[in-house]
Amino acid sequence: MSVLDSGRTAGLTPARERFERIYATIRDRICLLEYLPGERLSEEELAEEFAVSRTPIRGVLSRLEAEELVEIRHGVGNFVTDVDEDDLRQVYRLRMELAVLIGRLDPLPRSAEDLARLEALLRRCDRQARDPEAPAFARLNMEFFLELNAMIGNRPLREVTARLYYLTSRIWLKSVPRLNLGDEIAIFRREMAETLAVMQSGDLEAVGHIRRHHISMSAKRMLAYDQAEGSGAPAKG
Repeated sequence: MSVLDSGRTAGLTPARERFERIYATIRDRICLLEYLPGERLSEEELAEEFAVSRTPIRGVLSRLEAEELVEIRHGVGNFVTDVDEDDLRQVYRLRMELAVLIGRLDPLPRSAEDLARLEALLRRCDRQARDPEAPAFARLNMEFFLELNAMIGNRPLREVTARLYYLTSRIWLKSVPRLNLGDEIAIFRREMAETLAVMQSGDLEAVGHIRRHHISMSAKRMLAYDQAEGSGAPAKG
């Protein structure tokens, strides 16, 4: 579980905290392609790994099924879903429209500790630029998203934004062989630096506009690479 996710479990009962920890761990493994699309998730093996009964594992898998990350085939098993890139283009468009709301609907002011975590992520991004590595960069991207999501004070918006992010997060990793990783890191660093600057100034509404722009550009880059690959033409970048 990420530091941010674990921080949000404060005040939960031990059983609920354990459930959230298991959920976040399995979710992250799916989104970071540690569990590949189509892979079967064994309840028995997961229960053994997390030292729990199969009951909380079933609950976690049911939640992941509701989020379209897992498919439960009764009598057969539990399988990681694949990413339908055509369908998820619609999700990207919805993410863009929702992004501008994160700084409008009851945004939560950022503390000095919040800003310090963003500064630490920026330094990690600089290290990634010197030594690019796709899985580590994907996790950095996820931690940055969690920081942004923590700013959303409107609970329904926060929950929908998270669900849509995790639905699309695997697309980028699947696209890595077609992308210029160095360019992707440089673009991501600009987004983080711009976001940190407006947070430091207290202009939280601007955070949403920055986020919308970068989601839009990310979707366009991946679409361009997909089209170039389909036509046999070399992708620029």
